[in-house]
Amino acid sequence: MSARNVAALLESAPATALPGSWKLARGRAITLRPTRDGIVRVAHGRVWATVEGPHGRTPEDSGDHILELGHSLCVRAGQSVVMEAWNAHGASYFTWDPVFECVTASHPRLNLSGVLQPVADLRMAFAIALRASGQLAAGLLRLGWDAAHGGRRGPARRAHGMTG
Repeated sequence: MSARNVAALLESAPATALPGSWKLARGRAITLRPTRDGIVRVAHGRVWATVEGPHGRTPEDSGDHILELGHSLCVRAGQSVVMEAWNAHGASYFTWDPVFECVTASHPRLNLSGVLQPVADLRMAFAIALRASGQLAAGLLRLGWDAAHGGRRGPARRAHGMTG
């Protein structure tokens, strides 16, 4: 992924973006040119991905793919893939996870797609759980403070411009 594409994605991503994912605004496209094998996964929405050839004989090996939530696409180092957000209701989000190959060529390639998706899901769930834990702690502290002070919060504030 080029530095210009990364910068454009980061600038367009809101603070509320899904943790660990890239935002692709509706109707926008991006070209990925990975230097190592990896897996693109859709975390939200739908993406139309076109992978440069060579293409196989089955639909799974074709150049065009529609990826929805939970679907993934393996991309080889040196291949380029053009991805367009194809979501009628806003942005789509995707993740890129590099796949590390075995050192020796005598071992068959491992299919990590059944493991990497749960790892990505757990990473996202952990970020959400961490945020929720912080909010819970703050709420419990406020509750304890209110209980210790008899439910009093101090003088009521008047609305600006109103007299009483």
